[in-house]
Amino acid sequence: MNKETLYMMALTRVPKLNHAQQRMLLETLGSATAVYEHRRDILDAVPDAIPALRDNLVLMDSCLPRCEEEMAWAERNRVECIGFMDPHYPARMKECDDAPMMLYYRGTADLNTKRILSMVGTRKITDYGRQMCEVFLRELSDLCPDAVVLSGLAYGVDVQCHRQALRNDMQTVGVLAHGLDQIYPALHRDTAREMLEHGGLLTEFMSRTPIEKRYFLQRNRIVAGCADATIVVESAAKGGSLVTAEIAQGYGREVFAFPGRMTDLQSEGCNRLIANNTAGLVTCAEDFAKAMGWQNDKAMKKQLKEGVQQDLFPSLSPEETLVVETLRNKERLQLNLISVATGIPAGTLSGMLFTMEMRGIVRMLPGGMYRLS
Repeated sequence: MNKETLYMMALTRVPKLNHAQQRMLLETLGSATAVYEHRRDILDAVPDAIPALRDNLVLMDSCLPRCEEEMAWAERNRVECIGFMDPHYPARMKECDDAPMMLYYRGTADLNTKRILSMVGTRKITDYGRQMCEVFLRELSDLCPDAVVLSGLAYGVDVQCHRQALRNDMQTVGVLAHGLDQIYPALHRDTAREMLEHGGLLTEFMSRTPIEKRYFLQRNRIVAGCADATIVVESAAKGGSLVTAEIAQGYGREVFAFPGRMTDLQSEGCNRLIANNTAGLVTCAEDFAKAMGWQNDKAMKKQLKEGVQQDLFPSLSPEETLVVETLRNKERLQLNLISVATGIPAGTLSGMLFTMEMRGIVRMLPGGMYRLS
């Protein structure tokens, strides 16, 4: 049994221990294991901690049996328990201040793949919304077949996006507002099963978590945080998809929306996002890919096949060359991951990347990600 994962799970279940305190403890002590080891003398290890924190942390012991049960259940059901310090934790989500300390995942898609797009919208999808999902994802699958489509498996736009992604051989991940031991709504079980083989299901909740309304709004930050961009397909003047768009914007991610007729109630929210410059107007996959700086996979493969190899950066220092080669292999990475891959300290690397950006060698993307220009 992975003790670090066990203690991370227990940390998330300590009563009266809020998210900010959990993250502070991890960043100060370096691991959940260290937090557990200092649970009785936390005021010595973290002098700035309030006395109540010690009283709360000693309750970690009482949380362990439930966490051990969950780990055993996860192992039986091929569920991956991903703690905040785990290298498999989604790097995009980790950049967000309110990132969950634990995620539970089952599927085949890489949550750190180079391109992830969230598509959200109303549960009361119209024929126009269905058409937008169908056409856009068909086009995107041709331009960027490796892109992963993220949504919430809800009625309407969400499940339509999942199904169209599957239809076009794209991987798609559903973010759930409950544990992986159930599917809600039950009507989407067949789609969810197919997604397990061509994408996956992701949640911050343990099994046996009751379905509650507040959890659906809570999970929206994961839909926004795990992606490079969020597209609102259809939305009325108010709705959960607008909340997701607002969260994505707060994370510094790109937000787009499909426009609709002024008389269409289910396009009112999208039109307002565009009018307020909160979202970019998107009408086709090609325009979206260009706005995101996503290179056309077909063109790239054609160049490689024809043997087009160019030394684009002849005047790089050895350290800069190492950064370029790292980004060539991964296409886009967060600063801390570049630091780990190259061995260059993050402080030094930050200044280097700024200089390289000014020289047009790299480009900074939303979420603190970098790619070659």
